[in-house]
Amino acid sequence: MRVMVIIKANKESETGAGPDEKLLTVMGGFNEDLVNAGVMLAGEGLHPSSKGKRVRFTPGKVSVIDGPFAETKELIAGYWLWRVSSLDEAVEWVKQLGERLERAGVPLPPEGEAVIEIRQVHEMEDLGPEFTPDLREQEIRQRARIEQRQPS
Repeated sequence: MRVMVIIKANKESETGAGPDEKLLTVMGGFNEDLVNAGVMLAGEGLHPSSKGKRVRFTPGKVSVIDGPFAETKELIAGYWLWRVSSLDEAVEWVKQLGERLERAGVPLPPEGEAVIEIRQVHEMEDLGPEFTPDLREQEIRQRARIEQRQPS
């Protein structure tokens, strides 16, 4: 199964200040272990919402809203895409990250907590009969084209 591991934003990440060397070192080692274990498919940090936009659709109207966005706890600071055997395996990897950060003395954000959310990614098999054979073939073609563009 694939999961998206979502690192929630906080006041500190929303300032736009990048992570310090200690955090980058811990994250780099953790990412290396994920890659070596065949778990990590992708992962990136995101700029703060002040550099982002939201597009809202309502009947007959499209609105563009410039950041920053007010509800920090609802924002995303970064993500990984992992292939794991279960949600429990993903939880164990996240716990391992927490242990590494603690051992390295990386402090929690000023608000005293960090939140990481784990969500399963839909696979073609999950989409039911509405995902017709034609739509399935289209999806397979698109994924093949994306794979061809990936650096090795």
